[in-house]
Amino acid sequence: MNGLWSQILDNLSFLVICVLVIAALALLAKYTERFFPEKRQVTTARRVSIVGTCAAIATVLHVLDFPLLFLAPEFYKLDFSELPVLLCGFYLGPTATVACEGVKILLKLVVKGTSTAFVGDFANFVVGCALVLPATMWYHFHKSRHSAVIGLILGTVSMTILGSAFNAVYLLPKFAQLYGIPLDAIIGMGTAIHPGIHNVATFALLCVAPLNLIKGAAVSVLTLLLYKKVARPLFGARQ
Repeated sequence: MNGLWSQILDNLSFLVICVLVIAALALLAKYTERFFPEKRQVTTARRVSIVGTCAAIATVLHVLDFPLLFLAPEFYKLDFSELPVLLCGFYLGPTATVACEGVKILLKLVVKGTSTAFVGDFANFVVGCALVLPATMWYHFHKSRHSAVIGLILGTVSMTILGSAFNAVYLLPKFAQLYGIPLDAIIGMGTAIHPGIHNVATFALLCVAPLNLIKGAAVSVLTLLLYKKVARPLFGARQ
């Protein structure tokens, strides 16, 4: 009975954390938009359509994730699902970015389900927002190619640092608890790839950080190359 109550409390605490983090990110995005020098005028129906389209594309890219076994254990995977989320955010702003990221996760759960009791899905949302929110916020303050580059650099650095810290402080211990295996066993998987890994901090530094850095850099380059080209066909826009 005690074990059942403990599991229920763990699930409730996880749910509360998810709700609070999502609400905080949404409020941050909404508050920031108040200070933009200009806002794109788009009808609600059009906004919903764009967010839904980008989220659907992002879901497909998310499902097509793949591991980089030379860099991190197999349960860490690389995907490019933040690309359409960034395109959406560059066009509509940070609030739409958070919405698109959230809908992407929901669609992925419908299509593929979860193999991590939602922990990995929550992590994907948080780490994804760490990239797309700084990038879209900075871009909308200035709206130029230069500001897009700076925003994407800030987003990549943010995702690398915050993603690594989030893994070390919360995600890795949660995975160990979820799968009922010692945290040292997960660290050992990293040590098999990088002999320098001997604790959670070095695991995050040598496995998680490079993976996030590669993803952020790749998605940023693709965003810069594609935004102007897909804005008209995807959004019906001139820019």
